[in-house]
Amino acid sequence: MNLERVPNEEKLNLCRKYYLGGFAFLPFLWLVNVVWFFREAFMKPTYTEQLQIKTYVKRSALGLLLWVAVLTTWITIFQHFRAQWGEVADYLSFTIPLGIP
Repeated sequence: MNLERVPNEEKLNLCRKYYLGGFAFLPFLWLVNVVWFFREAFMKPTYTEQLQIKTYVKRSALGLLLWVAVLTTWITIFQHFRAQWGEVADYLSFTIPLGIP
């Protein structure tokens, strides 16, 4: 999608939709929001909707970083303690590794 051809009101509306969509456990939308609208928010000449777009881009980046931190922490803890958790960890796994832990 070429944001150059879209009116500023539509840019703001689209940015807001991606920002709010990220709260539906879809942090990928926040990544898309940051990548698509970073130039629009911080490198273009000032226009009316730009301040709100900046806010959504900053909050999307913060939410994305928080998700990455939480997910990385969970993956690290789960992989480290999977063998000690026994059956509980097996129920949480999609695939159960074979062999000695």
